[in-house]
Amino acid sequence: MANGWRAGLQRGGIELRHLLRNGKEMSGHLTNVVVALLVAAYVSDDVPGTRIPMAHLMLAGFAAYLLFQIGLINLPQILVTEREEGVLLRMRTTPGGIPAYLVAKCVLVVVMAVGTLALLLAAAALLVDGPLPHGPGDWLTLLWVTTLGLLSVVPLGAAIGAVLPNPREALALVMLPTMGLLFTSGTVFPITSLPVPVQQVASVFPLKWMAQGLRSALLPDTARAAEAAGSWELPMVALVLTAWAVLGFLLAVPLLRRAARRESGSRLSARHRKAAQSGTLPA
Repeated sequence: MANGWRAGLQRGGIELRHLLRNGKEMSGHLTNVVVALLVAAYVSDDVPGTRIPMAHLMLAGFAAYLLFQIGLINLPQILVTEREEGVLLRMRTTPGGIPAYLVAKCVLVVVMAVGTLALLLAAAALLVDGPLPHGPGDWLTLLWVTTLGLLSVVPLGAAIGAVLPNPREALALVMLPTMGLLFTSGTVFPITSLPVPVQQVASVFPLKWMAQGLRSALLPDTARAAEAAGSWELPMVALVLTAWAVLGFLLAVPLLRRAARRESGSRLSARHRKAAQSGTLPA
């Protein structure tokens, strides 16, 4: 087990270096930050019932969405693509390969997410007078909400990646639901402006609670007036995110094992032949 962790951390470090050298991949994450900053720069209203700039609420929501997106969009695409390329098959035939692979992916995703979040908050504070935690308690809240938020979506993203058919369909299958949650979870405007049934549906999913937890860390207490319950409900934030983390792990482990068991040289060759015939790979 210790060897698996060590190998996973080493592999994660290698993948991080590759990511930093991949201009296309890095530009995608930077684009998300730039879009958030541009939207915030052009929003001038206050949150209804408060004197809090709407841009601050939107930046807190975008911060939550970026964490959510990396776990539920980027990670499944990475897993499906590497499965198609035979990485999962090679890991299965290596002693301790699957645990090391999972550790490496966790390292990669966590560093990507935390780095993107830090970049967004720092750039927003410097360029558009964005919000930052005001004291040790707020910094602590930012830390545990970010940690629980990632724990709630990364295993779920791994489970989704284990069952998606191929990289070409992966983005289409996960993008529409996540974009729907972006607009119904109170990340781009106050959740109280949405119909009550929409609020109730959004409250089932982790993004709503991630955004609420980050708002509690980044916005002053007067912003609670714009919350559905009139408070931050931090115990409920912790409970819902923990429940999703447990559910994600319960789903991810057996699904990834199943995906690894189903991999074989013949299946990999068949996928490559099909891709070559369709023109997506050279024959």
